[in-house]
Amino acid sequence: MLSNPSPFLRHLQQCNTANPAATRAPFRLAGVAAGWITPALFSRLTQAGLGSAADGFNLPDPAALEQLGEQLAAEGFYTSHHELFDVATDVDCPAIARIDRGALPLFGLVAAGVHMNGLVRTDSGLHLWTGRRAANKRLDPAKLDHLVAGGIPAGHTPDEALTKEAAEEASIAPALIDNAERTGRIVYALDRPEGLRRDVLYCYDLYLPTDFTPVAADGEVESFTLMPIEEACASCGIRMNSSSTSIWC
Repeated sequence: MLSNPSPFLRHLQQCNTANPAATRAPFRLAGVAAGWITPALFSRLTQAGLGSAADGFNLPDPAALEQLGEQLAAEGFYTSHHELFDVATDVDCPAIARIDRGALPLFGLVAAGVHMNGLVRTDSGLHLWTGRRAANKRLDPAKLDHLVAGGIPAGHTPDEALTKEAAEEASIAPALIDNAERTGRIVYALDRPEGLRRDVLYCYDLYLPTDFTPVAADGEVESFTLMPIEEACASCGIRMNSSSTSIWC
């Protein structure tokens, strides 16, 4: 177990600091609260007859959200990722619309992703595979990341997205990723340069064979490093007991 979980909790608290009501306007889909509109879109959405900053905005037909997102990308409000994400009115609600993932922060919509620890039991103790993001990544280039991490594309479950990302990012075969265990879920709202991130992260652990070496298949990861779990956690001020088996708190 963790000897002191407070550093992990500190990071989570720092990720959950957004106060969208202070600067943004409510956004509704078919009259149901769904997100928070960035001020950069106020005039554009008012001109489209979708409401005002004072009263909030409403898109009567949720199915029209995808086309609206495409129009905003064409007009230069954001750069399209050319990848659709499902849109729900809140966490654990069913999807009622879709939009390019690049537009989600502008609308302050809930976005879901998967993150997986790649763990290895060795004679010298527990080790963790980490990936370094490619230098040309749009978000957080060249920073350390989990062995597998990515958004959940439209129409996918978390488990399906994990299988897809594992193959693309680390060349992990489906037969091996089937052993991954879902260990928790993290929900937060964070202001970022790209906008309001209201993320739901489905967290997994996978214990890998000692002879497994990840290979980047899609160019999104620059390199992989296998390091002792204590070394990985020490980078954020966390000390672990020798009996620790997972880094999720």
